[in-house]
Amino acid sequence: MIRIKKMIRSILNQFGVDIYRIQRYARQPGSSQIPDDKYYRPLFSPWLGYGEFRKYYDLAKDRTIVSRDRCWILYALCRQSLFINGDIWECGVYKGGTAAMLAQIIHDYSAARFLRLFDTFEGMPQTDHAIDCHSKGDFSDTALATVQNYIQHSDIAIYHQGYIPETFRGLEHSRIAFSHVDVDIRQSVADCCEFIFPRLSVGGFMVFDDYGFPTCPGARKAVDEYFSRHDVIPLVLPTGQAVVFKNK
Repeated sequence: MIRIKKMIRSILNQFGVDIYRIQRYARQPGSSQIPDDKYYRPLFSPWLGYGEFRKYYDLAKDRTIVSRDRCWILYALCRQSLFINGDIWECGVYKGGTAAMLAQIIHDYSAARFLRLFDTFEGMPQTDHAIDCHSKGDFSDTALATVQNYIQHSDIAIYHQGYIPETFRGLEHSRIAFSHVDVDIRQSVADCCEFIFPRLSVGGFMVFDDYGFPTCPGARKAVDEYFSRHDVIPLVLPTGQAVVFKNK
C-alpha cells in the first residue's frame, strides 16, 4: 500500500500537482468556498474560460489548431504588450484564428498599433527533411481573402503574403512589442529570430508556439541556436511554447 501511494504521488508530481498542498487545503474548514473554484483542475486554470478570455478564445477556437491553454498565453502576453512601444506581429497565420483574437484585443483596448500578419496563405514553403517533419504545401487549406474576411479590423491588420524572410523587406525600421512565431520549420523560425529579436522593444517578448512539439524539432533547434549566441534563455512552458524576453 505504501508503495502504491508513492507511485501515485510520483505521477501527480510529474503533472505539477502538489499533493501535500491539496491535502493540507482539504483539511481546512470552508476550503470548498475557494473563489472561482470551477477553474481549479486542480490548479487555477484560467484558459478554461475565466473572465474576458472566453470571448476572445471564441474568436480563435474554430479557426486555429493552437490549443486553449496556448491561446491563453497569447491573450495574456498581448494584453501585457499594450504597455510596450511597438506593433504586434504574427508569423504563421493559417486560417486566422489567433490573429482574430489578437486584432480584437488591440481594438478593444484602443491601442494605437498595427497587427502585422505574415503567411504564404498557400501552405508551407520547402522544408528540410533532415530536421523538419512537415512538407511543402502543408496547411494549404486557407486563403488570404478568407482570412481577411474573417479577421476584419482592416484599420489594424496588415497582411504580408509570401515567404519569410522576403516579406520582412521594407520593415527594417520597425519596433515590435510582441511577436507570435508559429511557422513550425527550422529555416523560417531562424529567419524570424534573426529579423524580429533585434527590433523587439525592451520589455517585449517573442512566443514560439511549436518549440516543444515532437512534430517540430527544427523549430526548437533554430531557437536554441540563435539565442545561445545572445545569452538569452528561452522560458519553456508546459504548453509546448517557449517565451523569450528582451531586457536590454
